[in-house]
Amino acid sequence: MLGRPPYPASLETRKEIEKQINELLDMDVIKKIGHNEILYIDAAFSQGLGSTLHQRQIVDGEPREGVICYIYRNLKDSEARYGANKPESVCLVWALEKLHFYLEGAVFEFYTDCTALKSLLKMKTTNRYMLRWKIGIQEYRGNLCIIHKEGKIHANADGLSRWTLENIKSNPDYEPNVAA
Repeated sequence: MLGRPPYPASLETRKEIEKQINELLDMDVIKKIGHNEILYIDAAFSQGLGSTLHQRQIVDGEPREGVICYIYRNLKDSEARYGANKPESVCLVWALEKLHFYLEGAVFEFYTDCTALKSLLKMKTTNRYMLRWKIGIQEYRGNLCIIHKEGKIHANADGLSRWTLENIKSNPDYEPNVAA
């Protein structure tokens, strides 16, 4: 298991978690990262932000796509009021921040169903939010390629973005100042 669990766990619990991780790896549900291949990120928003990090790898002589990880969070109240393009920008910056461990120094493609997101880096903007997001993306310039993918075929992360969690203390994204 990578790192320490975010909660105190008994030896028995840690062994069970390790066993489940190995079973997922054996079932080809989740892949170990291959460091020489391009990484792909799918991201979407609806009621929340969802993203998958995946990679095409050669397995038994054939190229196969495998998921490395899934990430998700609810939209904040302020984000839920954004227009169509802003949540996609939030999703991109959030995914880059959360997946930084995997992405640093890697070449990767970011798939989105928002055509305007492709031009985010070229925009001249006075909007402080867009400027902050643009700065967050600059770190990956040269390694990041934003690619438009039609909504109908953008299913990898779409389901995650439609799944909402209650704002309760057991939710990792719990915000005490937001009504449940």
